[in-house]
Amino acid sequence: MRSKKTSYQIGLYSEFLARMYLRFHGYKILKSRYVTGKNTNRAEIDIIAKRKNTIVFIEVKCRKDISAAWEAITPAQSHRLRRAAETYLIQNHWMGDARFDVIIVCGHKIYWAKNAI
Repeated sequence: MRSKKTSYQIGLYSEFLARMYLRFHGYKILKSRYVTGKNTNRAEIDIIAKRKNTIVFIEVKCRKDISAAWEAITPAQSHRLRRAAETYLIQNHWMGDARFDVIIVCGHKIYWAKNAI
């Protein structure tokens, strides 16, 4: 009998796939599931990666289709992600480039949107 995975487990697996995909493309993973602190009204950043002089903040979504994944990223979530990223950049005294990407996992396909948020 096969057990059904929870949405949490599916999310963890999707983040794992995204990290492997990024490594394959030459990125170094700096942090996974970065949170600035409890009760800060800031979002969790799924992956923080670096390549050359650019830090990339990545939101990972796993949905049945791409449009559902995009709909899941609300303006409020985007705002919280930016605030969390600002905190990370300040804490780490980062002076290079930074951007927000989205990696969408749909079944066995991975879609990577650079500069998406």
